[in-house]
Amino acid sequence: MLEVHVLASGSDGNCTIIECDGEAVMIDAGISCKRIQELMDVAGVDREVVKALLITHEHSDHISGAGAVARRFDIPVMTNIATYEASHLGNVRFQPVDCTSSFEVGGMRVTPLPTSHDAVDPCCYFTETDCGRVLLATDTGRLNFQIEHAMARADLAIIESNYDPEMLANGPYPYYLKQRIKGDRGHLSNFDCADAIRRNTSEGTQLFLAHLSKKNNVPDLARQTVSDVTGIDRRKIDCMEFPGDVRNITVRV
Repeated sequence: MLEVHVLASGSDGNCTIIECDGEAVMIDAGISCKRIQELMDVAGVDREVVKALLITHEHSDHISGAGAVARRFDIPVMTNIATYEASHLGNVRFQPVDCTSSFEVGGMRVTPLPTSHDAVDPCCYFTETDCGRVLLATDTGRLNFQIEHAMARADLAIIESNYDPEMLANGPYPYYLKQRIKGDRGHLSNFDCADAIRRNTSEGTQLFLAHLSKKNNVPDLARQTVSDVTGIDRRKIDCMEFPGDVRNITVRV
């Protein structure tokens, strides 16, 4: 059985665990180690099953707890060299990842995919097991062919739906930050996300909308936008409702 535990997703921090048959990988650790352990208890995940920590990029909402997690859990940090050097994680076991090829860890085949974000060498990850396939793609201003191809193959697609354009335009952020967010190296809007889902997923694909902005989005609006564009029943579109709202998703194949 393949289970995905979304412990945190948003500007305040991101952390997801993908687990299959007693082995798991953690993707990003953007909240404290203590909080991750608390949320793992809520999710029912034993830390002994986590075999590696995969990092997407060096922004604090993805790595603030990474060094402590790697040391406390005694697991390697896996990412590309540029991201590792920019992350300043302290004394950890580093296992470099070649973002041009797949690798095996925790009983899974993991494929890094390049994203378009204002970081040194950002990526997302597509994981494959005998139990199913999961794409986790956030923090990207646009989706390239590789990500869209993975989305079309995924049983569960965790896709960024960061902001509503109207809320962003009328919100409190300064002009430069609004431009950054909606740029090609920023984040995906609800409409961008919805259009990608419409073009690349099938009826059986499970959906989770990730990395929603606290100030420029709300869960109901994100779900409704995706539903309006794709025709998918909004009740079948999952996302986190509030911080600490742990999501345990069983992947169906």
